[in-house]
Amino acid sequence: MSRPRKPVEQTTSTLYRGADGCWHARVTMGRRPDGSTARKHIQRRTKTELRDAVRDLERRRDAGTYVWTQDDVTLGQWLEHWLESVLPMTARWKTLSTYRSQMRVHVVPALGGRRLSELRPEHLEEHYRRMQTEGHSVHVIRAVHRVLRSSLNEAVRRRRLATNPAVAARPPRAADVEVEPLSVEESRRVLAAAQSTLHPARWSIALSLGLRQGEALGLLWSDVDLDDGVLRIRRSVQRHTWEHGCPAAGGLPSCGRKRGAECDHRTGGGLQLVEPKTKASKRTVVLPQPLVEELRAHRAVVNRRRLAAGSDWDSTNDLVFPARSGGLIDPARDHTEWKALLQVASVREVRLHDARHTAATLLLLQNVDIRTVMSIMGWTEMATAQRYTHAVDELRRRAARQMGALLWDDQIGR
Repeated sequence: MSRPRKPVEQTTSTLYRGADGCWHARVTMGRRPDGSTARKHIQRRTKTELRDAVRDLERRRDAGTYVWTQDDVTLGQWLEHWLESVLPMTARWKTLSTYRSQMRVHVVPALGGRRLSELRPEHLEEHYRRMQTEGHSVHVIRAVHRVLRSSLNEAVRRRRLATNPAVAARPPRAADVEVEPLSVEESRRVLAAAQSTLHPARWSIALSLGLRQGEALGLLWSDVDLDDGVLRIRRSVQRHTWEHGCPAAGGLPSCGRKRGAECDHRTGGGLQLVEPKTKASKRTVVLPQPLVEELRAHRAVVNRRRLAAGSDWDSTNDLVFPARSGGLIDPARDHTEWKALLQVASVREVRLHDARHTAATLLLLQNVDIRTVMSIMGWTEMATAQRYTHAVDELRRRAARQMGALLWDDQIGR
């Protein structure tokens, strides 16, 4: 007596032309959790395009590289879910705000309608080329690529995708950014000119310790131990975007204003003190002795200014570098003052961040080992230090001169 044969799994695909004039297909992808057959619908403009798409889908199905989900969402839907429900659990406010802006402006309008299962590396590369043609910088395009790769990695981890197309996609190559530090002479001229500014020690710290702008502006006197000669980085100043505080009506703010900053009940914005981005950013830095003495004098000046202001002084935080009436200094104003300082000092125009590059370069040129420099600067990756090729080249030349003096100078003199 023969055993009953098991029913054969239907794996053929059905192709047909729809009333809309396009060609459609239903491709069997497997079984749903309830045992019913899972079939995926795809459509193309021509029958040839549809057959190619069906073959590709069947090949990925048979190879196990296609993850079927009942809700094959679009890239736009996935990004919204990732940005609103997943990422806020771990990301800082500034990171989240930047990612949302990048995806809303650069990705969703062009690629948001594509299904995750249909997204290919070529789609991303074509989009990157289009962004270049539209005049976007390589820096912006690579930033968009990094966010896409991170979001799609999460889709793979949650079994929404089998593989991440952004891993295979190649963004445009970034040109090496040349670090432009100030020379020792230029740095001294800047420090001399800074004596006429509100906070001369602000610029001494920038050029000698290389603190990031937000780190310097977020310093409290409780972070500074002048007796022990150390300074602790524990927080940073950051500007947050204002959000609407009014109730929504029909999905729109009831106040009728587009920007949260214009809402009468705005919330969550303005200058704030936040924790540093990385663990390495929380660090203790030893102060040069001249800077210790400068900070002692600076503290006395700040105290006199506070007493003179009386009740008009914003004493929310005991800041090392307060605004004229107390409170946090706006980073934009701080940047403007840096540019004005360079003009007064008759020094070429460089970015405020180049003051940080200057400090790192000067440390390297004084033979401070790279691990110590990384600790002082709050770097987490050795690749960051490798950008300072100008300093490393000089150290190599110095090492060669020292080796020459050690092995040959005595012989030359004979």
